[in-house]
Amino acid sequence: MRVGLLSLALACAIPHAHGHDLISVEAAEKYLAESGRLLKTIASAQPPAQRAQAHVALGRMLDDIRDLLNRDLATHGRVQGLPTNYLLAEFRSRGLEFQLAAAGNRFLASPHYYREALRLDPQGARADDALLGLLRGHFYDSFSSDPLRPSGQTWALLVEQIRIGETFLKAYPRHAEREEAAFIVLIHYVQASRAAGDSGIAEQFSEKARSAIAEFAARYSGSMRAAALQVLLEGLPRLK
Repeated sequence: MRVGLLSLALACAIPHAHGHDLISVEAAEKYLAESGRLLKTIASAQPPAQRAQAHVALGRMLDDIRDLLNRDLATHGRVQGLPTNYLLAEFRSRGLEFQLAAAGNRFLASPHYYREALRLDPQGARADDALLGLLRGHFYDSFSSDPLRPSGQTWALLVEQIRIGETFLKAYPRHAEREEAAFIVLIHYVQASRAAGDSGIAEQFSEKARSAIAEFAARYSGSMRAAALQVLLEGLPRLK
């Protein structure tokens, strides 16, 4: 039941694509033209702010395509269609290759472009998209079914993801996708409370989790994600 509720809540958070063939010939050509333009800007001597925006735009495009590819894998067990395979072959020739998860059941995020955007222009016009891309990318790649049991997530990486999420929530309180970010951050708090090797640190993150859960319940009471809040509370360690 716990995993089922969390899965339902997280399903609401994952962007869904629409269309019959997922990637058509026209869409493939559009992606190739746009990626060519963005790669040209990235490799240019244009100001850092412009190159940062190109990095973010390319990262968002790759995220959109990855979502389509993962739909193909989930539905058919493999990537289908000549346009899709043509696009992937052309991307490989440009150094834009999607990496498969170890289990081979999904393609992983490409966080490099968001990191580079923030390095070039930390407070830039699309820093919000870069932070959100980093937060989402790692989170959804870190587990198969139960987010409270992430695989291969080190303590240092978890702390960094919490920092990224907190930075986003503080800097962009009215962002259209704030709800999803807040939900991811509170799950990271629960993860940290369970993974901390020190009881004092575990208690600190447990308190953060409780506070974030209460805030989420008050702010997003009508959200389907709210159904999972009790499950997350029950996932906190018993420290006393």
